[in-house]
Amino acid sequence: MVKRQFSPPKAQRAFRRTRQNAVAFGGQTVKLKMYYTYILLCIDYGRNRRDFYVGSTQDLKERVSEHKAKKVKTTKSFDEITLVYYEACLNKADAIKREIQLKTGFGRGYLKKRIDNYMSMRD
Repeated sequence: MVKRQFSPPKAQRAFRRTRQNAVAFGGQTVKLKMYYTYILLCIDYGRNRRDFYVGSTQDLKERVSEHKAKKVKTTKSFDEITLVYYEACLNKADAIKREIQLKTGFGRGYLKKRIDNYMSMRD
């Protein structure tokens, strides 16, 4: 009589493989550092002025709260600051490169097209 070796169901095998891969690549969970390029809509009601601020950071929530708390020199003169767009990158250099690209004329045009629906909703 030949004994057959027990084989687990496919789902268990797939889970075991992914767990083995996770352990092989440095642990159960891999936490990636993300770098963000973000766009703020800044409004000054006194001077009737609207402007976009483009920046990059590693901690998006903290950076936006700094802008809103008037701790950033370039945006503290604005009355209302709203996060309207952001992109995530795995590399700091890529986020900075994207920030520089969005500050050009082509980048500003891209942003206006990209957030057109949001802007028409605000008006």
